[in-house]
Amino acid sequence: MATLELNAPAISSRLVAVLRSPGLLASYLWVLVIVLAAIHPGLFVSGDPLQQDASQMLLPPSAHHLFGTDDFGRDQFTRTVHGTRLSLQAAVVAVLIGLISGSLLGLIAGALRGKVDSVLMRVVDIMLAVPSLIVSLAIISALGRGTLNIAVAIGINSTAGFARLMRAEVLKVSNSKYVEASVFAGHGYVYRLFRHVVPNASRSVLAAATMDIGTAILTVAALSFLGLGAPPPTPEWGLLVAAGRTFIGVQWWLSLLPGLVIVLTVLAVYRIGRSFNRGRTSVIA
Repeated sequence: MATLELNAPAISSRLVAVLRSPGLLASYLWVLVIVLAAIHPGLFVSGDPLQQDASQMLLPPSAHHLFGTDDFGRDQFTRTVHGTRLSLQAAVVAVLIGLISGSLLGLIAGALRGKVDSVLMRVVDIMLAVPSLIVSLAIISALGRGTLNIAVAIGINSTAGFARLMRAEVLKVSNSKYVEASVFAGHGYVYRLFRHVVPNASRSVLAAATMDIGTAILTVAALSFLGLGAPPPTPEWGLLVAAGRTFIGVQWWLSLLPGLVIVLTVLAVYRIGRSFNRGRTSVIA
């Protein structure tokens, strides 16, 4: 009951903040649409994303074909909606891999400190020093092409950032007054770690993970654009943009409209992530 009483005002203030900000509200609504499209694309389209029609080739956007048709007569809007699942799934898997592995490394480094901390942070520094795209390309070259392999590569590549953030939060929380009070109360180190340090340190890491989903979506699309993701004719956002670049001079909608969906999704996720970070800062203040 006490937990519910404490959470109710926070939930209420969060809802008020969303309703008072048109941009934030629009971001939540857009993300909701994207999630629904990923879970059940049939809510938005009824056609087959792989169905070809030679009589409907390269048609411009219209009421019947919202995003036009490609060079095989396939409805581009249907393909974009069905591509949501693969793109979003890869981004979420990538963030989960980076979040879990990075948080564990950061927790170990911040909790044990000393030589363990020094060694782990030097490894993290090396990972951060190498450009992320090069690391992702190297991992994909080792694992092979495919959307799942892209997700694994992005997840491994984001591990270092989460590890450094988690370590910093663990060190900061460990020096907090309520943790010191727990020491005087006679609580053991393991109890303090999992009762106070981990829950409080995880909040900033989870807020960062929300924003990292947007980065992962963009990176998945970029690597798929380079031909490292799902093979044609699989509907996937980056692959749709890549397939339309041949006709960009005359049939601009083939690349522009799926690309616009990517941009709007990334911006919406960033907007939501920033609101979490601001809410976290105001709570601390």
